[in-house]
Amino acid sequence: MEDMSEGISITDLGLNDFRMDLLAYMKEHRDLDRLPFGIHAVVHGDKPGVIFVLKNVNKKIDIKDKNRLHPFYTVYVNMDGEILINHLQPKDILDDMRHLAKGKKEPDKELCNEFNRATKDGRQMEKVSQLLEEAIESIIEAKNEEDIESFFSAGTTTFQSGGFSGLDDFELIDFLVVM
Repeated sequence: MEDMSEGISITDLGLNDFRMDLLAYMKEHRDLDRLPFGIHAVVHGDKPGVIFVLKNVNKKIDIKDKNRLHPFYTVYVNMDGEILINHLQPKDILDDMRHLAKGKKEPDKELCNEFNRATKDGRQMEKVSQLLEEAIESIIEAKNEEDIESFFSAGTTTFQSGGFSGLDDFELIDFLVVM
């Protein structure tokens, strides 16, 4: 795995580089824990859609270490509601977010104006809300599939264990609109 001639190192498989970025950011921005939920940004990108960052608030959920960010979930949904990257691939989503935000210190006023026009300054967020529902549904579907698989395998089952039910199980932390 560590063979550099292949161009892959063990750190490419983990989230350590993102943790280091976050620690450095938190040193400069000490009030990070006081930011409100639901903040968002708008960026240019090749894959239009929305990247959601959610937090599970249902204490009954235990996903057996499949989501490496638990209780946080990231989902990238395109504008048609198709899941581009699901919550079980957080590194891929974080890589996309890093690439989309790299070198940007100020909001793109033109993009923000375009988003504000499309949403009537945030008063008409039906499209984003619909995509949020698709993102949460993808998490629920993955959990239901895991429950069914565990029912037919040896060992402890998670079937009928009071899993995710929907929007009430998650808080929207933030989202990134890719246009």
